[in-house]
Amino acid sequence: MEALRIMIDEHQSLAAILHAIRLMLRDIGSGTLQPDMGLLRAMVHYLDAYPEKRHHPKEDQFIFALLKQRTAEGAEAIAALEEEHARGNDRIKALEVAVQRYADGEPGAFEGFVAAFEAFAAFYREHMMREEREILPLVHKYFTAEDWAIANAGFAGKPDPMGGTRPPDGPEDFARIFSRLVAAAPEPIGLGAGPYKADTYRY
Repeated sequence: MEALRIMIDEHQSLAAILHAIRLMLRDIGSGTLQPDMGLLRAMVHYLDAYPEKRHHPKEDQFIFALLKQRTAEGAEAIAALEEEHARGNDRIKALEVAVQRYADGEPGAFEGFVAAFEAFAAFYREHMMREEREILPLVHKYFTAEDWAIANAGFAGKPDPMGGTRPPDGPEDFARIFSRLVAAAPEPIGLGAGPYKADTYRY
């Protein structure tokens, strides 16, 4: 059952990151935190590179696909979740456009970015709850020993990049990005140490 432990851990990690970003945006809006555009771009990049490009494919391949081989129960929920995974690029594009407008100083762009982020966060909150509420009980009910072995190996082989992995095709250092997010986020989520200086990430 290691696959489900990793899946839930990743859900909890993403939820914590989204909450920390929300608190950062709240303090930027109130004027108590200076915006760091490089950090905001880095976090949008993370939301694309991790949940959309790594986490969801693991669920599709090692949870949904295996479960569909065992039962038709939950087929409607799985189809809906797979469709939501497939629309990931649209969600990320909305964030990328919004953060760029904010960086360009367009009127009302900060409020637009906050709205885009809140829509993204609300989607993920409901999406993860549905997976855990509707799909995980079916996994426990129908997975065979062989299914567990495949799923466990698949999830363990693609770790959360917030652990500091550096993919061969890119320079991402998610551990450093996350440390900067935590430092900037207000207590109790972070250390409340922002704002940051010019050594920001550029994407």
